[in-house]
Amino acid sequence: MELIGHVRGIRVLCEVAARGSFSSAAQALGLTQSAVSQHVAALERQAGLPLIERGTRPAELTQAGAALVRHGTAISARLDSAEQELAEIAGRRAGRLRFGSFPTALTTFVPAALARLRSQQPAITLTVVDDHMQGLLPRLADGELDLAVIYDHQLLPEIASAALGRVDLFDDAFQAVLPRGHRLADHGAALDLPDLAGEAWVGGRAGSAWFRIVRQACRTAGFDPRVALPSDDYRAVQAFVAAGLGVAVIPGLGVVRPAPGVEVRRLRAGAPARRICAVHPDDSFQPPAVRTMITILETITRRLRNPPMPHD
Repeated sequence: MELIGHVRGIRVLCEVAARGSFSSAAQALGLTQSAVSQHVAALERQAGLPLIERGTRPAELTQAGAALVRHGTAISARLDSAEQELAEIAGRRAGRLRFGSFPTALTTFVPAALARLRSQQPAITLTVVDDHMQGLLPRLADGELDLAVIYDHQLLPEIASAALGRVDLFDDAFQAVLPRGHRLADHGAALDLPDLAGEAWVGGRAGSAWFRIVRQACRTAGFDPRVALPSDDYRAVQAFVAAGLGVAVIPGLGVVRPAPGVEVRRLRAGAPARRICAVHPDDSFQPPAVRTMITILETITRRLRNPPMPHD
């Protein structure tokens, strides 16, 4: 089965899947509805299988259609990137950067990096995607993003197995969060993780990436945290702590601006940490906007690489 010559048809099918109807896809692509139908019919003849369930609203893909759209989305994104790069090289189109980040990076150091990019290269078309790790990695793999800021740890093998180029930025050490007036809040500027062993904890939900890191560090320190309340929202975690419902250990970026009613303490040896990275599709060619943004991120985060140590 030879489908490579049907790239246009594959793009049309992906648009039908995204829009939910032939008419909406036709409008988005600037085609007639008849032309959209012809493209899909030609693909079906070539595949020898139906790709769309006829008579359904919105349009539903068959199993074969879903498989083709899954691969076709990645193919379309890569071709779009190729067209963009060629146009940039020829000087016919301004550069672009499709940039993704996880939430705590977006609320801390990323805005300053984006502002510097705007200042240095105001002609760049910038798109920013706010997503969690499980959303950013597929977007990178499918060519929907040019660059993303993510975090990595040995407990997250999906990062190591991804075909990505990466630049390490800094280590984000986790910190203890205590309710104001807690007995440990006056133990100086830093705590040992075992100091929290007997406390009720506010932790992450089952399968939470950040709490997997915390739980492993606690087990290495000789105890299993007793989770009283779960949440993956660092603001909610701090609110629970402020209400006296437990203690928590969360990434440092999550407490750059602590919530009212909490005390933040650094942890000494054995504290968990995650590696903050800039990652991009593992291609030999990096668009100028990607190279520029990586340099800016390295500059902006330099002060975070060696934070001042607390006085014990």
